[in-house]
Amino acid sequence: MEQPAAQPAFVLHSRAYKESSALVDLLTPQGRVRAVLRRARGKGGSLVRCFVPLEVELRGRGELKNVGRLDSVGIAAWLHGDALFSGLYLNELLMRLLPAEAPHPALFEHYALTLQALGEGRPLEPLLRAFEWRLLDELGYAFALDHDINDTPIAAEGLYRLQVDAGLERVELLQPGLFKGDELLALAEANWEAPGALLAAKRLMRQALAVHLGPKPLVSRELFRKR
Repeated sequence: MEQPAAQPAFVLHSRAYKESSALVDLLTPQGRVRAVLRRARGKGGSLVRCFVPLEVELRGRGELKNVGRLDSVGIAAWLHGDALFSGLYLNELLMRLLPAEAPHPALFEHYALTLQALGEGRPLEPLLRAFEWRLLDELGYAFALDHDINDTPIAAEGLYRLQVDAGLERVELLQPGLFKGDELLALAEANWEAPGALLAAKRLMRQALAVHLGPKPLVSRELFRKR
């Protein structure tokens, strides 16, 4: 019988399953996969941790796989404080939004690099905003930041609102939740040093993600508030 190929993975979430097993949600280049890890609470239980680079062999053809082999293959991103909450936030976004078994190898690589950057203590906000944008793009929900819904270039002096299913729309009347054109142009160039860019990016990503996340609040976001 042909042996399943090993692939890199990270644990996004795990919970106890039956007597000594765990039900684990894994992020792999081939997508998000749910699998049963036998004897997870025994000798190998330490591998069922988030942010540890793994190599995994998965068996089975159904939606629920079995873990044939699970090995640590790299240095874990040791996250503390706000960096830990940020990592949990990334995991929760992927659990909520990423379809099961839909390959996203570039997103997997971006996730691994983001964990590494969080572990190195780099500024959190640009990392989180870049990951949110990459996730939206991979899922087909991204929109232009330098042109509006009429394909007109964003004007630095203009005001815009986000139409989630279409893109940015220029408006003339002041209203809540608008974005300044110069802020949007800074985001298009990932210029986080521009005045107001990071705050605008956070509001924009909140609006863009909200419709896809639905009404259920994010647990990791609540942890951030209570820290």
